[in-house]
Amino acid sequence: MFVNSPVESIEFNGRHIFVKRDDLLSETFSGNKARKFAYFLENEFPGKSVLIGHGSPVANSLYSMSALAKLKGVQLEFYVDHIAEQVINSTVGNYAAAVANGANIIDISKMADRQERSVIEYIEQKVLPERDDCLFVPEGGRCEYARYGVHHLAQEIITWSQAHNLLQLSVFLPSGTGTTAVFLNEYFVQHAPGIQVFTCACVGDRQYLKQQFNLLVSDASMHPHIVELDKKYHFGKLYRPFYNMYYKLLMTGIEFELLYDPLGWMCVEKLLDSGLEQPMLYIHQGGLLGNATMLPRYQRKYDRAL
Repeated sequence: MFVNSPVESIEFNGRHIFVKRDDLLSETFSGNKARKFAYFLENEFPGKSVLIGHGSPVANSLYSMSALAKLKGVQLEFYVDHIAEQVINSTVGNYAAAVANGANIIDISKMADRQERSVIEYIEQKVLPERDDCLFVPEGGRCEYARYGVHHLAQEIITWSQAHNLLQLSVFLPSGTGTTAVFLNEYFVQHAPGIQVFTCACVGDRQYLKQQFNLLVSDASMHPHIVELDKKYHFGKLYRPFYNMYYKLLMTGIEFELLYDPLGWMCVEKLLDSGLEQPMLYIHQGGLLGNATMLPRYQRKYDRAL
C-alpha cells in the first residue's frame, strides 16, 4: 500500500497552512483514489479478472482505476454515458492515460440494448447479472471498502499531529461524493476528537453531500463540517475565480488541480476570514493529470488569471 505521504508548509493569505501531499504517494497510483481503492490493491479477489467502474470519461477515478487494474493484472471495463469527440482525440489527460494503461472504456450511448437506461442501471441490469468474473466499484469509490484506506490516512494524520504537538487541528479537503471526508471524520471522532474535518460540496449542494454522508455513516455526529460560499459554482464549469486561485496557489510552489481545489481553497479563505485560529492541514488529493485538458480550456476562455 502507498502510505506516509509527506506534509509541507505553505504561506496562504498570511497564514501557514500544512499540505498533506497525497499527490506524491506514487507516480502511477496516488491521491484520493489511491486511498479509497487501497483495499482493492491490498486484497485478492479469486475468480475476478475484470474490474468494473463507471463515471465521466475525464474523471480522475477512470485513470486511478486503470492504474489499479494494471497493478493487479486485471482488465478494467469503465462505462460512461457518452464520450465527446475532443476527449477521444486528445493525447493527454485522464482518458488518454487510462487507454494507455489498457482500460476498455465503454460508451453506452452506442449500445443497441441501452433502452434509455442510466449507466448504473445498464451495469446492474445488463452487465453484472451475466458475468461472475467481475468486481464492481461504485462511481468515485463511494463504498464501504473505501473506509480501509481512508482510516489509514487518518492514522497518518494523527501520528503526524502528535509528533508536532498539535492537539487541535482543522483538516480540509473538497468533496465529490464526500466518501473520504466522512470516513476521515468518523475516525477522528472515535480516536482523536481534537481533529475536525471541514469540506465543501463540489458536486451538487449541501443537501446532496449530507445525503452521501448518510449513505455511508448514519450517525450525523460523525459527519464533517460543510463550508459554503455565498455564490453557487456548478461542477465542471469554468470560473475566473477558480482560474485566479489556481495561479495564486502556484505561487506557493505546489500545483493543485482545477476541478475541486479552487473551490476548496476559496472555502479555506472563508474559514480563515471567519477567525479560525486552529492550525490547518489541507489534503492534496492529486488529480493533476486532469489539468492537461482543463488548463487549455481556461486559457481559451480567459486571456490570463488576474
